[in-house]
Amino acid sequence: MSGPPDFAIERLGEAKLLSPLVALEKEGGTFFVDDSERVLFDTTGFASQHFQMPMEISAINLEVAGPRRWIYFDPTRTRAAIVTCGGLCPGINNVIRGLTRSLHLQYHVREVLGIRYGYAGLVPGGPEPIVLTPGVVERIHEQGGSFLGTSRGHQPIEAMLQFLRDRHIDILFTIGGDGTQRGAHALAQAARRAGLPIAVVGLPKTIDNDLPYVEKTFGFETAFSLADQALKAAHAEAQGAINGVGLVKLMGRFSGYITTLAALANGDVNFVLIPEVRFELYGPRGLLTLLERRLEKRGHAVIAVAEGAGQDLMPEEVARLGKDASGNQRLADIGGFLLRRIEEYFAARNKPVNVRYIDPSYMIRSAPAVPTDSVFCLLLAQNAVHAAMSGRTDMLVGIWKNTFTHVPLQAVISEQKRVDPHGPLWLMLLHAIEQPAKMVND
Repeated sequence: MSGPPDFAIERLGEAKLLSPLVALEKEGGTFFVDDSERVLFDTTGFASQHFQMPMEISAINLEVAGPRRWIYFDPTRTRAAIVTCGGLCPGINNVIRGLTRSLHLQYHVREVLGIRYGYAGLVPGGPEPIVLTPGVVERIHEQGGSFLGTSRGHQPIEAMLQFLRDRHIDILFTIGGDGTQRGAHALAQAARRAGLPIAVVGLPKTIDNDLPYVEKTFGFETAFSLADQALKAAHAEAQGAINGVGLVKLMGRFSGYITTLAALANGDVNFVLIPEVRFELYGPRGLLTLLERRLEKRGHAVIAVAEGAGQDLMPEEVARLGKDASGNQRLADIGGFLLRRIEEYFAARNKPVNVRYIDPSYMIRSAPAVPTDSVFCLLLAQNAVHAAMSGRTDMLVGIWKNTFTHVPLQAVISEQKRVDPHGPLWLMLLHAIEQPAKMVND
């Protein structure tokens, strides 16, 4: 992209109702955000415009999130719904709880519905929603998974819109990644075309941290923290065996953020394989040759591989697997593939090797959020409620420059955030683990 997208946020109409949060002013708790407040999108790339105040160049800056003094929806008449889609991720229940409590306790809305099993529950004939109250969600943040259930796959936009119309739902919160938010964007557009004042507000649930214009998605910090435990186990196993190799497969379909940061945090990983950086197995620069040299020198090694890495090495398996219900290419098992190739390579050379393969993916996805992620989930939920009650729609709540922001869904679904092979994060990793910059023979 030559520059940032238009960050203007759509609104359903003029906010004319005084927020119930004004009651906090009597207790000295005023914290309303003015609609003109912006956070600079790029503090380096647009230096020629830095002499201007952020609010004067709003087209290339992000709107600051937070409660507004004036709101669009009358809380006594407002019915909200919450849906979670896609794979499991730490923190989903924290977000459901945060949304429910903020809607009820801060704004005193009429009713909050929990949509069951993703978009499958948002069409006529799907699973019946449940009514969410502070009492219902009181302890759900202590559990992993999704209290509401989740699913993958598309549902007809018009059928979902009809469901919202029939249930008199004014606000829909969509908890999910790019696929979920793509559906949310289409739903918001359909509501606008139909003249329905329905707010659609997304929350960034993707364990891979791959949403653009969002510095961090919830669950990501928990994921790479728990991934570090798997890497520690792999290192211990590798050290305890002759020519021991600890092989750990981590999450990351298209983006290698979890694998990269977990390896940086761990400090004992020797090879990091991510989708953004191509590698080869054989030849003088290939992984297997480099692994052999490492074992000759130190007697053990640890490899961290993202699930989406090396798919080009298994074209037949990838073709056989096809696509899932959401239209995503199913991934071939790079962990099992590497395990077999490592054992075959050393067997052909009559050298002993002991590979310990660990795949902690589902244990990480279904784990409860760590405390820092729990706080982040709560703040995302509160800011999503503030945005929706003010009449904003077709947007997602994110964080940028340590400030909670509003991001148009069109921008969120326009691309994927990926590790830059020439950027500082990857270069820092290469220096830290002494991995060659290239593991290809061209």
